[in-house]
Amino acid sequence: MSRPLPAVLSCLALLAAPPAGADPRRDADRTFPPWQGGANAPARDKGLEFTVHEADNLADFHGDLTNARLILYVGGNYFFAMAPLVAAFEALHPKLVGLIYYETIPPGLLVRQMRADGRITVGNMTWTAKPDAYLAGLGAVERLVREGDLVGPAIPYVTNQLTIMVPKGNPAKVTGLADLARPGLRLAMPNPEFEGVARQIKAALRKAGGEELVRSVYETKVAEGTTTLTRMHHRQTPVWLMQGRADAGVTWLSEAVFQAEANLPTERVDIPADLNETGVYAGAAVKNAAHPEEARAWLDFLRGAEARAIFTRYGFKTYSADGTPDRN
Repeated sequence: MSRPLPAVLSCLALLAAPPAGADPRRDADRTFPPWQGGANAPARDKGLEFTVHEADNLADFHGDLTNARLILYVGGNYFFAMAPLVAAFEALHPKLVGLIYYETIPPGLLVRQMRADGRITVGNMTWTAKPDAYLAGLGAVERLVREGDLVGPAIPYVTNQLTIMVPKGNPAKVTGLADLARPGLRLAMPNPEFEGVARQIKAALRKAGGEELVRSVYETKVAEGTTTLTRMHHRQTPVWLMQGRADAGVTWLSEAVFQAEANLPTERVDIPADLNETGVYAGAAVKNAAHPEEARAWLDFLRGAEARAIFTRYGFKTYSADGTPDRN
C-alpha cells in the first residue's frame, strides 16, 4: 500500500507550488483556471497543448476519452484533490494509467448530463462521456439510487464544512455570516438550482440570522444585484474575488485551503462551529455502467488510507456514521 506515495507526494507538491517566477498579483493568467500547472490532466499523450486561460479553457474536464476505462462524474468541490487521488489510484491499478477521464462540474449539472446519455456541449465542442460512477453529496446520491440512476448502496467517505472566502487582505472587513447582509457588499453565492452546497449555506445563514438573513442574501441582494449566483462556485467565486467583482462568497473550507496552498490572492474567514454545517460526500456506480468493476474499485479506494491522507490535507474529515447527522 505504500507504492502510491511517491506519485502522490509529487502531485501534491505540484499543486501547492505556483509556476516559477509567477506572482498572482502581476500574472493575469493566474487569475483564471486551471490553477494546477497541468497536474489535473491525466492523459499521458497530450498532443498539442492549447490553453488560453480567459478564452479557451476546459478546466473541469480531465483526461482522454479515446480509450477511457473509468469515467467519473465528480461534484466539483474537490477538483484540486483529484490529481493526487488519480495518481494514487493508478499506482494501485497500473492497467488504468492514462485511462481515467473525469468531470468536476456541479453535481446538479452532472445529473442533467447523465440523463442526456452523457452528452455535453461546452462552447463549440460537443462530446459524449457516459459515467461509470457519480460522486456528490450523500443525500443527492441516495436520491439518485432511489430514482434508478445509480446502483446502491451509496458509499460515504469524507465530510466538509463551510467557510467565507474573501480577497487577500479582506478589504471589505467581513467578520462572519451576519455581515453578508450588509448593503453594498457584493457576494458570489452558489446557485441553489444545481449546486448542492447552497442547502448547507442556507442552513448556516439561518443559524446566524434566521430566515431574514437567508432572504437578504438569496432574495433581496439577488434582486438588487449585489448577490450574483454562480454556475460553478468552485471556479467562479475565487475568480470573481481576484478580479474585484465580489467582496465575499461562502464556499467549502477545502476550496479555501487549496487557494492558499496555490498562493492565489484569496483568504478565508472561518465560521464558528455552532453556526457551521457539515456536508457528507458519497458515491455510487451508475446503472448500466460500461466499466462497473473499475467503478467499484474507485469507490473502495475513496475509503482507503491513501485517499484519506489526501483528503485530510485539504481540511476534509473522515466520514463517521454516528458523527455526521447532516446528510445533504
